[in-house]
Parts: sequence; structure tokens; C-alpha cells
Amino acid sequence: MYKKGQYVICGVNGICQVEDITTLNLDGVDKSRKYYLLKPVFSNGSTVYKPTDLNDGSIRPALNKKEAEELISEIPSINTIAIADEKTLEKTYKDLIHSSDPKSLVSLIKTIHMRKEKRLLKGFKVTALDSRYFKQAEDFLYGELSVALDIPRNEVREYITERCE
Repeated sequence: MYKKGQYVICGVNGICQVEDITTLNLDGVDKSRKYYLLKPVFSNGSTVYKPTDLNDGSIRPALNKKEAEELISEIPSINTIAIADEKTLEKTYKDLIHSSDPKSLVSLIKTIHMRKEKRLLKGFKVTALDSRYFKQAEDFLYGELSVALDIPRNEVREYITERCE
């Protein structure tokens, strides 16, 4: 069970802070069931409620500073994704985004970056699909690393680049 004040990753909501553990006073909802009241760190005004007894992997603890530093040091050795065909590309991207696994996000970012470079060298534009999932993966990964490393989210890319050189 997570504690008040703890940072967690909650699916497509990204990094959230556990603001409270409470019950919901709503019609049709079990009044004895406990819920995490989660506040997404980078989405002002949003609130997410997740049952505390839900063990479906949709919530995980956020990386701490040591884990974030270890992840960054592993980035050069994290492989890109083998893409079988363009038809299943979006499903592959979506599955990786929904996994909320930081290494999968790194792999996705590296893969899309490589695809982008190849397209630009051939004189093609970056696809909308690649752009959309690249931004999502960066937002999720950089948000988590920002909190773990206690640096602004807009400085995370530069921090990673410096550490990986």
C-alpha cells in the first residue's frame, strides 16, 4: 500500500502524488472500499481515484533518485525496438506507453529518434504517429525523472545528454 505524499506512476496519468487514501461517498460505489486520491504532478486540476486493492499493475512506485541515475547510466545500452511491420507500429507504441516501464519508454524514444533520423536523411517528414508517441514517451519519462532527480522537467533531456556523453 502506498502512503500519503508518495510519488507513483499511474498509467497514462504519468507521475502522481498520493494525496490521500479515502472512501468515496457516491451512489453505487462500495462505501467501505478504499481509494488512492492521486494528483498528477504535471496536470493541474486533475484528480485520479484508484482502488487500493487493485493489483493490475496500473500503479507502480515512482523511481527514486538512485534508480533514476541507474536508468540514465543504462540508456546507451538499452536496445531499440524491433519493428516487424508498419501495420502493427501503433499497437507496439501504445503497448509500450501503457506499460509505464521506464526502460520501455527509453527504448521507444530511441527507436522513434532513429526512425526520425532515417526519414530526414531520405528527405521525408517525420510521421504524425512517431511525433505523437515520441512526445508522450518523453512526457512520461521526463516527468518521472524530473521528480526523482528534483530538477525541472524541461531540463531533463539536457541532463540525460550530459550524463550519456
